[in-house]
Amino acid sequence: MDKLTKTALAMSEYMAGDVMRIDHFMKVHAYAAVIGRAEGLDERTQEILEAAAYVHDIGIKNSELKYGSSSGYYQQIEGPGEAEKLLSGAGYDRELIDRVKYLVSRHHKYTDIDGDDCQILIEADFIVNIREDNMSRESIKEIYSRIFKTETGRSLLRNIYGAEQESDGV
Repeated sequence: MDKLTKTALAMSEYMAGDVMRIDHFMKVHAYAAVIGRAEGLDERTQEILEAAAYVHDIGIKNSELKYGSSSGYYQQIEGPGEAEKLLSGAGYDRELIDRVKYLVSRHHKYTDIDGDDCQILIEADFIVNIREDNMSRESIKEIYSRIFKTETGRSLLRNIYGAEQESDGV
């Protein structure tokens, strides 16, 4: 079994019984994988992106247990350590694990986005969160213009949410 499949299965076990969260990371992974491939990421960066997409919200479980909150702030504290354990178990090397831990700790920060893998992970997470959080049309426009940078991510956002491109973005 390949490492990404091991990661998906390990995450589903880690989040066992939490249908909403398992569904969330599976969808984020799917969007991240498509955007990464369409944007032409090299094989290593694509693997990092896809592993990160599976574990990006791994900190939620401990955040809720320790702090009674699933906020991004607590996730960035709790997530990297849990991601390291899971990814080590799947057989990833130290360099990949360290980059994924960094992405887990940064995917709720929307300034100083460091790298294509980080940008795409944030875009994929937003594509899913927009629907799950029932974001307004105005919020979608704001996210499109402020956060989305990849052509593929922008195209998906327009296509999924029925947005027609205007001169200012969405």
